Amino acid sequence: MEKIWLSPPHQSGNELRYIQQALESNYIAPLGPHVDAFEQKLASYAGVTHATALSSGTAALHLALKILDIGPGDIVICPTFTFTASANPITYLGATPVFIDSEETTWNMCPNVLEDAIRHLIQKGKRPKAVIGIHIYGMPMQLDEILTICQKYEIPLIEDAAEALGSVYKGKKAGAFGLMSIFSFNGNKIITTSGGGALLSGNELYTRKARFLASQAKDEAQHYQHSEIGYNYRLSNICAAIGLAQLEVIEDRVKRRRENFEFYKQELRHIPGISFQNEPADCFSNRWLTCMLIDPKTGNGYNRESIRLLLEKENIESRPLWKPLHLQPVFKDALYFGGNVAWRLFEVGLCLPSGSNLGITDISAITASIKMPPRS
Repeated sequence: MEKIWLSPPHQSGNELRYIQQALESNYIAPLGPHVDAFEQKLASYAGVTHATALSSGTAALHLALKILDIGPGDIVICPTFTFTASANPITYLGATPVFIDSEETTWNMCPNVLEDAIRHLIQKGKRPKAVIGIHIYGMPMQLDEILTICQKYEIPLIEDAAEALGSVYKGKKAGAFGLMSIFSFNGNKIITTSGGGALLSGNELYTRKARFLASQAKDEAQHYQHSEIGYNYRLSNICAAIGLAQLEVIEDRVKRRRENFEFYKQELRHIPGISFQNEPADCFSNRWLTCMLIDPKTGNGYNRESIRLLLEKENIESRPLWKPLHLQPVFKDALYFGGNVAWRLFEVGLCLPSGSNLGITDISAITASIKMPPRS
């Protein structure tokens, strides 16, 4: 059986046409008209006024922190239940990450634990410099509560929407809420530029600063002059051409991934102990990845690892949910607030193949494999 991947790239059909345009115009260097168009269309789609296209979502998050003047000795709060790229940029700047547990409804950062952590840190004379909020697996976080807390304590929110392009919270697109927000266009995301990301903001000064820093911080001069340390973080015009084609089909990609989720939920709903990530009434998830929980206490022989191994044997890629960052060796000394929600999600959770090019034959084979009697 040909391998079924977790979340492979899915071409729209226009990628080659836009790449050919770039080649014919000789805009194959880092910048060009496709970068400009991609930034404009991305900002418009997300409902934000300004965007800067970058080489990765990690680069975007790094620059967002840099723009907020975060450095050694500063504290940045981050959810523990996420990929390490959400926290690594904190350490790039010599700052200290503090991790927050999840809440059980959406699996995102718990607002109650967040406020407890902020109060504790302020009492210790260590006011956090920023909060990174993440829409995990495309599910919007509890934005009203988190924004209220950030405003109450005057701490800026960086919105990590790397996994959430096309998701919506109370009528507004993910990426339209933070002081700055970031997207990722890595190959496994809902749309891709091969590798890339973006920083968005309603404040043009932030995106202009990001553009400056991402282009080696070149001062206005006839010669090369630099007053700040810069980075080589800009998205190439060729990659932006791919992104333009991908952005044209974003609504269809969201529709297909949501259909995948509904198929899994319908087909597997009768298996005791299996449940799926909730979608609150005020949220609309792009369902970037379909994630299910498998309660091993049901006594039916199913558990996360038995299903993962069963699928692996059938040449089907699946993956455990994110291992909490405060339990990763690299962050073993980091401060953590909360209980065991994130750990429990990792212990019993599994990501299923969710690509927008997943055919009915493939997804039927996946669910049929899961329905098979467990093998010890």
